[in-house]
Formats: sequence, structure tokens, C-alpha cells
Amino acid sequence: MQDEVLIIGGGVAGCAASIALARAGRSVTLIERETTPRHKICGEFLSGEALEDLHALGINVASLGAVPIHHVRLAAARRAAEAPLPFPAASLTRKTLDTALIAAAIAAGVRIERGRSVQSLNRSTANLWQATLDDGTVYQAPTAFLATGKHDLRGHSRPKDPHQWVAFKMYYRLSAAQKADLANASELTLYPGGYGGIQPVEDGISNFCCVVQQRYFARAGLRWADLLAKMQRDCPHLAMRLHDAQPLLDKPITVTHIPYGFLRRATEDGLYCIGDQAAVIPSFTGDGISIALHTARHAACAYLAAEPAPVFQPKLRSAMLPQMRLAEAAAKGLNNPVARALLPFCLSVWPGAMRVTAKLTRVTQPAALPPQAFAS
Repeated sequence: MQDEVLIIGGGVAGCAASIALARAGRSVTLIERETTPRHKICGEFLSGEALEDLHALGINVASLGAVPIHHVRLAAARRAAEAPLPFPAASLTRKTLDTALIAAAIAAGVRIERGRSVQSLNRSTANLWQATLDDGTVYQAPTAFLATGKHDLRGHSRPKDPHQWVAFKMYYRLSAAQKADLANASELTLYPGGYGGIQPVEDGISNFCCVVQQRYFARAGLRWADLLAKMQRDCPHLAMRLHDAQPLLDKPITVTHIPYGFLRRATEDGLYCIGDQAAVIPSFTGDGISIALHTARHAACAYLAAEPAPVFQPKLRSAMLPQMRLAEAAAKGLNNPVARALLPFCLSVWPGAMRVTAKLTRVTQPAALPPQAFAS
């Protein structure tokens, strides 16, 4: 089975690229291992850039129940500081967003193969990319987009995570008082060895997503209940927020070995790497979905302009490098015990520092795709 483009992965990046290419008249097959969209490890923060890209794709997040986010709050121990965001923002569960994106891809004419796992992606002697599925079926195309998110495909792995980060995600129904206090805010909580974010999403629930280093998890006995108790002891503000909260999942969603700071340097001819396969920014920035959309848009633009993937990939890296390095430096500051103790006090004196950091760690927005690529 042959198309012009194969896209491996049906998350935000893969769907966004497929929609842009299909609307530009290309024949596209998207292969997604999950049968239906599901909850994923994600802070579910939609920055101003993400909202612009989703609007261009025809996704109305307000109609999907997205919650407007107006403030960012940083909490360590018992202190907290707050500042207004310098851009519009919202929050929406990945399950809801991915469902809308898949529907938009189908409407654009993308052929979707769901519940199909790609076992290998190789270049054939005929210069075609061949995706071999778990049942032996082979799809091939001159061009492929690698959009497998946090999961690496054999033969296309990213560097190992030296800090051994472990991420957890749980949905809660907060008490009425805590829900009202958190309303329209994205809250970053700090503790030794990691940080977490909590914010409201649709249907009156809240998303708590955290990352910790393996050694911090080990000190908690490698059990979620003990880890959660330890984080609340280390950050009483988090304990206050989760007091009388009702967990809504049987167990947290978990992923390990997240290579924060990764920026892909090079790729092979005909293989465009997007989303987490192109760049992984520290989670505290809330820029993951924005980067997925950003890299998908620019990779699609490069392909449509006949810019080879080995030229596009290092250009993308160079454009994103300043924001990535600043985000990494800020993440190190969050994990420094002295900085962690002083940050809330300093930010309460100068809350504008949070606004400045939020602006500087955004992905810049060069020229968008041609209008016809996003035409309804």
C-alpha cells in the first residue's frame, strides 16, 4: 500500500501534520497504535501559540470545553507567588483534543489505521520508507513523518535520559473550596527532585501531572501512594490543594526516561521528525503541545516547499535551541534547594519574573503554512 506520505503516530503532532498535508492535496496514511484516543502523560496546557495553531486547523477548543487559564502560580513549601500570563491560554484533556484532531484528519481525507503497531520503519532499496506492522502488513511511501511522541521506534531511538525522570499523571475532583481557589490558574509545585503542575480541565476536574527523578521515587519506596504522600510533606501547599480531593483514575498514568533537552540534530532523506521526536522541552514550561503543533506545521511546510528533511531538521533545531537552553537552565534552578526555598519569596516581590520567563521560553512563530494548507 503506497501513499505520498506515511505518518507514524496519531497524537497532536502526527494529526496536525496529516491535516495540513491532506488539505494541501497530498495522499496521507496515518498509523496509530491505539484503537481510540486515551488519556496520556501531559500537563494539557495550551499556550497562545498552541491556540493559534489549533484555530488554524479548525479546532475550536472552547466548544470542546477548554478552561481559560489566566494566571500562573508557583508554590514551594508553604509559600506561593502568582502572576498573570502574558498570553491567552487554556487547558483541555489530551483525550478530548486527540479525538477532535483525529476527526479533523478524517474529514481532511487522511486514511487512518488505528490499533496498528508499527514494528519497524526502514528505507527500501527503491528509496521508499517502509512501515512494517505487527501483522506483517507493509505500508510504504517516499516520505515519512515520525511522530511517535514519548515512545521510540526501534532503529530511531533518542538518547537515554541521564537523570532517569519518571512522570505521573492523575485526575482529581477537588473540594469545592480548592476548586474555586485554583480556578483559571496553572499551578507549579516544587519539591526536592522534581516538580508538578495542577490545573483545571473540562468537566470540573483537575489534572495533576508531576515529574520526579528516579532516586526521589526510590526514597518513596517506588510506590505511587508513598510518593504522593512524600510530595505533600515536602510541599504543604500541594497537600492543601489535594485535601479531600477524589482521585478519578484507578492508578496514575506513568512514563519513564524522558530525555528533557533533546533536540534532534539530523535525520535521513525523506524522514521528518516532529513532536517529542524532534524536541523535548522541560515540562514546567507548559510548551509540549505547542512544540508538537509547531514542529508539525513547519515540517509540513518544508515538505510542501520541497525542502529535504536533512536540511529541515537542523534548521528546526537551530531555531528552537535558545528557548530550549533557557528552559533547561530554569529547570535546573527549580531543582536547586536554595533557589527552591527563595523562589516564592522573590517572585512575590517581583511576579513579573514569571511573565518574563514564560515569554522567553515560548517557541517563536515564523511564517505560517500557505492559507490553502489550513483551509476549511
